[in-house]
Amino acid sequence: MLRRPFLFAVLLDAALLMLGGTAHAAAVVGQPAPAFRAAGADGRPIDLAAFRGKTVVLEWTNHDCPFVKKHYDSGNLPRLQQEAAAQGVVWLQVVSSAPGKQGHVDGATAQQLNRQRGAAPAGTVLDPQGAVGKLYGAQTSPHLFVIDAAGKLVYKGGIDSIPSSKADDIAKAQNYVRLALADVAAGRPVVQASTVPYGCSIKYGD
Repeated sequence: MLRRPFLFAVLLDAALLMLGGTAHAAAVVGQPAPAFRAAGADGRPIDLAAFRGKTVVLEWTNHDCPFVKKHYDSGNLPRLQQEAAAQGVVWLQVVSSAPGKQGHVDGATAQQLNRQRGAAPAGTVLDPQGAVGKLYGAQTSPHLFVIDAAGKLVYKGGIDSIPSSKADDIAKAQNYVRLALADVAAGRPVVQASTVPYGCSIKYGD
């Protein structure tokens, strides 16, 4: 028999996900970003609509993925998060790994990992059912999406131009997310609005 707190958490999670977007929404550059409301790692719901008026970055993550480790262990992603926050950008991690799959974490573990890695997201979305990930068509960890202040998706794709798990490649790569945020801040169209993501496949449930 399910314990009451666990059952309540499951029902709450399902209810929050049903409130966000529709099953047929898609993340299309130049179109409104799909809406969602989902559980946050700190126990509070995260509603994308609450950030209207600000640039938002969505970062799909899996702490056990070598490609994610590359960008965190090197300090690359924490620096990018800090730069974005200094510019008033809201950076949200999304964990879509299903229970029993690589990268699945509870809220407390997600927060502990961020403290250990020096990560600085504004929040972490827990998406164990994969609803938010599938809504956006997230394919890999990392997979990045940038939403402008009007709620329009202006970038989706990889973090940079060299699809490797080697930290030495970071300095040689074009950081697509940094470039996209610079374009948005300058009020100009994002030059490279869609790129090919790379990393580990999202560990959705069966």
